[in-house]
Amino acid sequence: MTSDSGICDGRVVVVTGAGRGLGRAHALAFAAEGAKVVVNDLGAGPDGAGTSAGPARRVVEEITAAGGEAVAHGGDIASARGAQSLVAAAVETFGRLDTLVNNAGFLRDRMLVNLDEDDWDAVVRVHLKGHFLPLRQAARYWRAEAKEGREVAARVVNTSSGAGLLGSVGQGNYAAAKAGIVALTLVAAEELRGYGVQVNAVAPAARTRMTERTFAETMAPPALAGAFDAMAPDNVSPLVVWLGSAASAGVTGRVFEAEAGRITVMEGWRPGPTADRGARWTPAEAGETASRLLAKSEPPGGVYGAR
Repeated sequence: MTSDSGICDGRVVVVTGAGRGLGRAHALAFAAEGAKVVVNDLGAGPDGAGTSAGPARRVVEEITAAGGEAVAHGGDIASARGAQSLVAAAVETFGRLDTLVNNAGFLRDRMLVNLDEDDWDAVVRVHLKGHFLPLRQAARYWRAEAKEGREVAARVVNTSSGAGLLGSVGQGNYAAAKAGIVALTLVAAEELRGYGVQVNAVAPAARTRMTERTFAETMAPPALAGAFDAMAPDNVSPLVVWLGSAASAGVTGRVFEAEAGRITVMEGWRPGPTADRGARWTPAEAGETASRLLAKSEPPGGVYGAR
């Protein structure tokens, strides 16, 4: 495939939820930079066989038609068996695994008073558990490689959201799962550092099947032919590819926001104004002190969809 820089030459990359939208854009971008790609999308074949038609198979065909190497994986990455077969697909097909991009997800939006337990469980399962299980399986592979004395320069790119960083009205399940992914990223970055693994997260804003229905006006392509399509998924992929490459050495435990032509380093919770009296407060004193501290603090970012 055509490569601008070849920064992923020789790397083996897994992208979950890669049949459409952001995942598809990431898979194509990695392949364009020389990576061999495992394209995961539910239904591409039983536990990674990749024998049936479907979105993942079509992405594989795009990559191979352009001269790249890819294989489809259809296992459920939110199951232990699916996660195991995902990593196995990379190792058995291409001999190794270097980068994991956790991207799979979907929406079941409801206001909290109308949010069914099944809708909560389903979204948290796919987003949060669907990050944890592939990450755990890949980490076990990289730990074994490191213990065998083989050099590991592994990368994990997790997919959070502005909803997980700021909250989003009508998306309590999705926002909670995406916030959990940020915390998981921070823990994994520290725990896996000694094995040569870097873990970062990206909060993208782009036009996908999830967003074009919920934010139809914002996500619409430009009316003017040839104008910059700010919400195209492809705009997010360059940062993901760099984070997934060896070129990002030393960057771990960070969260980025990527939208249109903008990249932002997100700065999370850290101590702000503080008061310590060295003894227990009364409720009235605690309230007075908290109010005084709040007056000196930066206001939080606005929740998406707030009135």
